[in-house]
Amino acid sequence: MTAEPEHRRDGRPDGPTTYGPIAHGPTTHEPDVHDPIVYDLITMGRLGVDLYPLQSGVELARVETFGKFLGGSPANVAVAAARLGCRTALISRTGADPFGEYLRRELRAFGVDERWVTEVAAYPTPVTFCEIFPPDHFPIHFYRRPKAPDLEIHPHELDLPALRAARALWVTGTGLSAEPSRSATLAALRERAAGPGALTVLDLDWRPALWDAPDEAGPLYAEALRHATVAVGNLDECEVATGEREPYAAARALLAAGVRLAVVKQGPKGVLALAADGTTAEVPPLPVEVVNGLGAGDAFGGALAHGLLAGLDLEQVLRRANAAGAIVAGRLACSPAMPYAEEIDLALDTGDASIPERPR
Repeated sequence: MTAEPEHRRDGRPDGPTTYGPIAHGPTTHEPDVHDPIVYDLITMGRLGVDLYPLQSGVELARVETFGKFLGGSPANVAVAAARLGCRTALISRTGADPFGEYLRRELRAFGVDERWVTEVAAYPTPVTFCEIFPPDHFPIHFYRRPKAPDLEIHPHELDLPALRAARALWVTGTGLSAEPSRSATLAALRERAAGPGALTVLDLDWRPALWDAPDEAGPLYAEALRHATVAVGNLDECEVATGEREPYAAARALLAAGVRLAVVKQGPKGVLALAADGTTAEVPPLPVEVVNGLGAGDAFGGALAHGLLAGLDLEQVLRRANAAGAIVAGRLACSPAMPYAEEIDLALDTGDASIPERPR
């Protein structure tokens, strides 16, 4: 591993970085009023309302009070990246109901463009409950029946010029779980693959409860990996996508499937990344007093995308993403808990991710 470059407080290196085929520098094009908006990151997929207990260590049947938050992994990743200074947008759907109105308002408040978050009258906006038993037991309960509106994204509805122009696209495995979202997700990936130097991330996001036919996942993941440049997943997700569970074997299998960077989250052992050019980085977790671990992966994802777009050294990307995830694990909710760059700096400087959340 090469020595890390010196970094400014915004996390960008003062000197050159060496990413080879996955290099991406800071945004250089600021569109004027006559240009289409060029996004740093467009995310696509799951969106809903999180109803999280305001009581820890209490089973759901006995919880009396809940907090209402914007949720859904792609939405949270967009919020996390926006907190770090990225221009972000979300492609998703809600029901034609007050919860859908709430989610669009929250996206705007978090600085995420919701122009492609439209209503589907046939289905209600989904809600998700969790139970909070720190440090490592957080059962999650999805209410997405008869069908979640975010699975009603059709290929013909995609803004292909915007997808081509965006500096990065983030899609998830859950988007492959049902039609028409499956075809739309693959169409977005293929559109990105046709352009030069596109940063396209597939978050494996394996949630078998959200699939009507979970045994279909393997071939669909294989097809999606052919068109992505980065794959991100934990050991369970990597095993579903590649058949490999040992971290280095899983990373090599993801590279063989077509991506140029494989990021394997190992839980208490930290995170491993392996690039197609042979660059490897592995970093340990950052200590934190866990409150709710459910948003940590999304904070990691937003910081990962930001770091790759900024052209940081691979180990620095992982350290900042790890810190972002740890900070959110020390907070109750997902979207409002996403850290700012200076909070990541503080966690890395002190070696402690237990940082109180700012009031909104």
